[in-house]
Amino acid sequence: MGSGLRVLQENHVVNGCCWLNHSGRNTRDFIEIVRKNPCIKAWFSGHFHLGQDYQDSITFPEGNNRGSCVFAQTAVMGKKSTRDKRQQSRLVRGTKTGFTISTIDHLDGGKERLDATVTYTDSSHESVVYAHPSEDYDHEAFFSAYTPQENDGCYLACDDNLNVDTCKDDTVCWWHMSCGRVLGVHNGMVLEYDPSTLAPLGLVVGKDELQGRQLAVVDSGIDGGVEKLANREQAVILYDDELNVTVVQPNEDGSYWRKIVRNKVVRMKEKRREKAALEFVKNNLGVKDPTKIQLQSTWGPMISTSGTAKNTGVPGVTVAAGSSSGKESKSEE
Repeated sequence: MGSGLRVLQENHVVNGCCWLNHSGRNTRDFIEIVRKNPCIKAWFSGHFHLGQDYQDSITFPEGNNRGSCVFAQTAVMGKKSTRDKRQQSRLVRGTKTGFTISTIDHLDGGKERLDATVTYTDSSHESVVYAHPSEDYDHEAFFSAYTPQENDGCYLACDDNLNVDTCKDDTVCWWHMSCGRVLGVHNGMVLEYDPSTLAPLGLVVGKDELQGRQLAVVDSGIDGGVEKLANREQAVILYDDELNVTVVQPNEDGSYWRKIVRNKVVRMKEKRREKAALEFVKNNLGVKDPTKIQLQSTWGPMISTSGTAKNTGVPGVTVAAGSSSGKESKSEE
């Protein structure tokens, strides 16, 4: 927590198990503790299952945003756990004036690479941090997300309805929604950022859906009265000249990033239920070849405000593409 990593692989943009998407009260409380306690100089965290050969695997202090703390992402040593075939760990060495952080490469005989040097002028002053660049960094293998800054000139005021020309490939901008959420456009995508650290949380709209379209943020009908600008309800809309319009709906908790991959514990429960279904069919229908069983799980969106789910299938996932529930229905059309 708190690393503010702005380098994400495509699977991490949509993976709800990644720290970058764990933006809640605990995260904010943790950041505040780090900011208020400059004695916290380094924080190491793992569970990314990724190597350390990219630019932002170490995040350095930036003013009061992260106090005096260096955040270091720690990779994995084992072959079974790595997602990018790298097997690495961190090494910390104390010195007379501070400490150093290195990478140990377990695929190269334990070779050591110096990543950062941290020194202190005295006990009451900020540390001096030196980052050591490395030719090992494979930037092309990672998806780099723009990180907003307070005075970067890319901020758009959203006091009135906002319109962004996203047709341009080099469009870079960010804004606050009236609810406090932070969205932005970069590299042909819409991303959501943490309001506190401005670290990217996840993907909102992908390149394929945003290409050739414009984005607008408009009032959606709720007038907050005197405090209208702070309390008004807004809608995020994608549109083009051919009148194709998409409303980007937020999640139930108000966030916008796409929580496509569900929690690991939830998925484990789903897998157990699926296994039980397979066993039931094999035992009761006398199936000798289990590979012939076509198993699907039904989960899908509520498409009615009445509280009744008219469709439980997801087109292209649990039902055929272009179908609402596996069968075309004139009444539902």
